[in-house]
Amino acid sequence: MALSRNRRSERTIDYWPGFVDALSTLLLAIMFLLSVFVIAQFLLSREVSGKDEVLDRLNSQIAELTQLLALERSTGQDFQDQISGLQASLQSSESERSRLQDALNSGSGAAASAEAKVGGLQGELATQTQISQRAQAQIELLNQQLTALRQQIAALEDALQASESRDRESQTKIADLGSRLNVALAQRVQELARYRSDFFGRLREILADRENIRIVGDRFVFQSEVLFPSGGDQLQPGGREEMTKLADAAKQLAREIPTDLNWIIRVDGHTDNVPISGGRFADNWQLSSARAASVVRFLVEQGVPAEHLAAAGFGEYQPLDNADTPEAHSRNRRIELKLTER
Repeated sequence: MALSRNRRSERTIDYWPGFVDALSTLLLAIMFLLSVFVIAQFLLSREVSGKDEVLDRLNSQIAELTQLLALERSTGQDFQDQISGLQASLQSSESERSRLQDALNSGSGAAASAEAKVGGLQGELATQTQISQRAQAQIELLNQQLTALRQQIAALEDALQASESRDRESQTKIADLGSRLNVALAQRVQELARYRSDFFGRLREILADRENIRIVGDRFVFQSEVLFPSGGDQLQPGGREEMTKLADAAKQLAREIPTDLNWIIRVDGHTDNVPISGGRFADNWQLSSARAASVVRFLVEQGVPAEHLAAAGFGEYQPLDNADTPEAHSRNRRIELKLTER
């Protein structure tokens, strides 16, 4: 044993695994940032859609106010036309009255037979005077209505300006909300990435020197042979030991992560593409789901909060190696753990 230690100490230090870990961590952070950005854009689009509905209602109200304003203006123009017609009629009546008065004045020296005609003209003059008075009263009423209409038009214009002002304020609020949402999401992404890095670092320390336990991208991968018997979903003693170590790290993580950060450890089950023959599972999909659920139940029994765990089965449909060899089949039979945002 001393000789073996001396030989290992004489070997040169291999920096390549550390470089691979650093590169994997960087890729993990980038992929997670992209996923959170997509989620943020989705949430923002929903928020903006809600604001768009408010803007649509405001635009609809503006359109109705504009139509009402046009209608009121049209009515005002009709009143103006009526006033013009009545004024023309009044002028005609005044002209006729003047003509009759002139005729009356010119006939004062006529014979007695003209007196009857004069009386008739005076009656006609009185009638025209009454018509003129009624026209004046109607003109006064129309002027009052026109004034009220102008006041309504002014009120509508004020309402339209206020609506446009609210529209501009809504647009400003939407832009501000989107900016604040992006900042908050970026902060949450950085915070979760830090806890993920700490969690994976602890798992590396706890589960070190195991060829069948490794990190692939943003996932911690256990080969199924470590945890389960062939075709089964019950954890073996060795698998329980490994999962107990993982549960201790997950419980420590649950104590450290703030309560307002929604996170889960997702347990994904995967199989190879060799069809199942016999047994209690109909296909690989059922087997992968049962294995993932078995891991989750064991972690809950060890004290990991159930609200921070999720199980999913993918069968043979997400292989790591597409080759049709025993080695590829072994790589594809696995349990993956991923710390992500709920």
